[in-house]
Amino acid sequence: MSPPLRLAAVAGFALLMVVCAQIAVPMVPVPMTLQTFAVLLAGAMLGGWWGAAAVMLYLTMAAAGLPVLAEGGSGFDRFTGPTAGYLAAFPLAALVAGELSRRPMFRSPVTETALMIGAHLLILALGAAWLARSLGPADALANGFTPFLIGAVVKSAAVVLCATALRRLTLFRP
Repeated sequence: MSPPLRLAAVAGFALLMVVCAQIAVPMVPVPMTLQTFAVLLAGAMLGGWWGAAAVMLYLTMAAAGLPVLAEGGSGFDRFTGPTAGYLAAFPLAALVAGELSRRPMFRSPVTETALMIGAHLLILALGAAWLARSLGPADALANGFTPFLIGAVVKSAAVVLCATALRRLTLFRP
């Protein structure tokens, strides 16, 4: 992919994260959104480092005050509040998913889905670990990890389906 196309793809995936963040089920203390779908799809399609760059662009927009996070959230308080651990995990998850999904052992739908589930679990684990600081470990697991497991599996399968279809396009061939 040429440098201008790659930069456009990074911006496009950051915008996809904005859209997916607005598709939310309000929950306390953390809403359930489609953000992680977009984060992992960026990694799968752009590769680890460029996928992480798309996430960092998205997070920079949020830090700058643009209402791009779930429920129109933005600002530095989101990076210190209940969602901070999840947000901090996003670039790492995109990096891991992107780097590993390029390897032949993760090219089957089953193994790539397992990889994406693992990347989701990384996000959930880091998010719940952050929550545990204020809620305690049991409540953090009950409110910030367990309710998101089914969604993580469904979103992981959706990432693989979308990535498989997009890889057929010349633009996204590895």
